[in-house]
Amino acid sequence: MTSLAGKIAWVTGAGTGIGEAAALALVEAGATVVLTGRRPGPLEDVARRINQTGVAHVQPADLTKADQVEKVGDYIRATFNRLDILVNNAGVNIVDRHWDKLTPASIDTLVQGNLSAALYCVTVALPFMREQQDGVLIHTASMAGRFIGGVSGPIYTVAKHGIVAMSHGLNMQECINGIRSTVFLPGEVATPILDMRPNPVGPEVRARMVQPADCGDLIRYIACLPRHVVMNEVHLAPTHNRGYVAALQRQL
Repeated sequence: MTSLAGKIAWVTGAGTGIGEAAALALVEAGATVVLTGRRPGPLEDVARRINQTGVAHVQPADLTKADQVEKVGDYIRATFNRLDILVNNAGVNIVDRHWDKLTPASIDTLVQGNLSAALYCVTVALPFMREQQDGVLIHTASMAGRFIGGVSGPIYTVAKHGIVAMSHGLNMQECINGIRSTVFLPGEVATPILDMRPNPVGPEVRARMVQPADCGDLIRYIACLPRHVVMNEVHLAPTHNRGYVAALQRQL
């Protein structure tokens, strides 16, 4: 494993799920992590575990608020004066996610929580990375960012398509500054966001899904790639893909 010793990583949505797993994996590789999310309690729990063997700093923020995102950037500047890795992972979904129940307020929740927040974090990270002429941005999108289906809901799908476009656009402009951007598109992952589905699935189904630790391992791998290469886009799905299985059953 390539060492990330001396590297500073900012992980959003770090209190649970993919963000938590990414933070743990990056620390295993030697990085110091800044953990951000809305709820201080889960962030502190993750930090306590990390600080037994590594270094974690907690910076709670509502990333849909640009001023709060900028305050985290100010903290990173004052504390480290560098940022090497952004794991742009925070996201949200809602139960009433389909057109017959969507409202302007719920649309704002989905767009701001899944797209605007990620864009705000990029604007904070880029000045550090341009100064360094080096840096890695890893954005958690979703298979819904490439494929249009019914499960995730239309606005979540729109927002995640935006994340895919954002990441590729970053590579088109920032490659001359040594900055690499990867968009990560997981399939079904057994994280707490599943509880927000209209019809949540049980533990037996979740056990067959991609696990947060699988995502953490992949994010660490991307962060450890050499500077002369970029993984533009990567999909990670469960072998027992429920969409494929349903299609096979319809053929029988």
